[in-house]
Amino acid sequence: MSSIQMVDLKSQYDLIKTDVDQAIQNVIDKGAFINGPQVKEFSEALADYTGAKFVITCGNGTDALQIAMMGLGFEPGQEVIVPTFTYAATVEVIALLGLKPKFVDVLPDTYDMDPAELENALGQNVVGIVPVHLYGQCTNMEFILDLANKHGVKVIEDGAQAIGAEYTFSDGRKAQAGTMGDVGTTSFFPSKNLGCYGDGGAMFTNNPILAEKLKMIASHGQKKKYYHETIGVNSRLDTLQAAILGVKLGHLTRYSASRNEVADRYDQALAAVSQIKIPSRIPNSTHVFHQYTIQVDGGKRDSLKTFLQDHGIPSMVYYPIPLHLQPAYVQYGYKKGDFPVAEMLCETVLSLPIHTEMDPAVQAFIIEKVKQFFAK
Repeated sequence: MSSIQMVDLKSQYDLIKTDVDQAIQNVIDKGAFINGPQVKEFSEALADYTGAKFVITCGNGTDALQIAMMGLGFEPGQEVIVPTFTYAATVEVIALLGLKPKFVDVLPDTYDMDPAELENALGQNVVGIVPVHLYGQCTNMEFILDLANKHGVKVIEDGAQAIGAEYTFSDGRKAQAGTMGDVGTTSFFPSKNLGCYGDGGAMFTNNPILAEKLKMIASHGQKKKYYHETIGVNSRLDTLQAAILGVKLGHLTRYSASRNEVADRYDQALAAVSQIKIPSRIPNSTHVFHQYTIQVDGGKRDSLKTFLQDHGIPSMVYYPIPLHLQPAYVQYGYKKGDFPVAEMLCETVLSLPIHTEMDPAVQAFIIEKVKQFFAK
């Protein structure tokens, strides 16, 4: 059996090699490496795919979050609500902009921000909420949007792990992850469901005025070259990456279906293992399974991880330490015990290999070893 990968980008590339190679060659032949026509073409195609009115590409998903908050006019000292169980980029930009993160705990099954805690966290100094569509399905956007509208705060979706996931509102309306808030953000990091071969990111909005502002901020604060209307940053998706993403976008629906097939096989095989909690699926959101994340009871998570590694099976802990306990963010005054669900999850979650070209035989081997561990 060949080496098992968490994400097998080489096998994915092999199936689209001809189209990707031609797309890259087209960029090289024309020499427009910055802001070439493929950037605009990809942005328009992604807007069409997601249903967003405007897509503004940028350098990476972290930049997308930062530019979004700059575009919304948040000022130093103001507060932004964020789950403590997520990747650091979500809160990193809050700190960099001189804002104050206001952490909230999450629910133990869906990883959504706890609705009661979210409501309690609101206050006069809160200007934004950052819901995270963790692991590949949408969070409780209807509740969050209603709450934000009631209190006059902005919503910045972190959709880096959930591109293509679809949320259904109670009135039957459907919308994709990243297209529901004031601004949505995503990442095109290579391992993402729609990943390039380097760094890249994008923002989504349905507000034309905000879209123009985000685009301006991402380009040194200028609409016209050398005329700077506001303080901006230099954050752009280069043409080579846009060309690659343009090819891969045409396969995204298939990629999502493939990941669901892998997840279904894991579910069927592991549901009966009493010390494992398989991922919960939210009824009003599809799941694109950026990660297949189980919870391991009985304090055996790390032992299982080691056992799998000894048999050549990689696994990952997303995430080992909640943000409120990270050394970079203890300055905000939180302590151990403040968010017990997130702290528990950091000791129990484990993500198993999942990708678009996963061999069922390889997955059967992974499942066999997981079961073998718990049969000991």
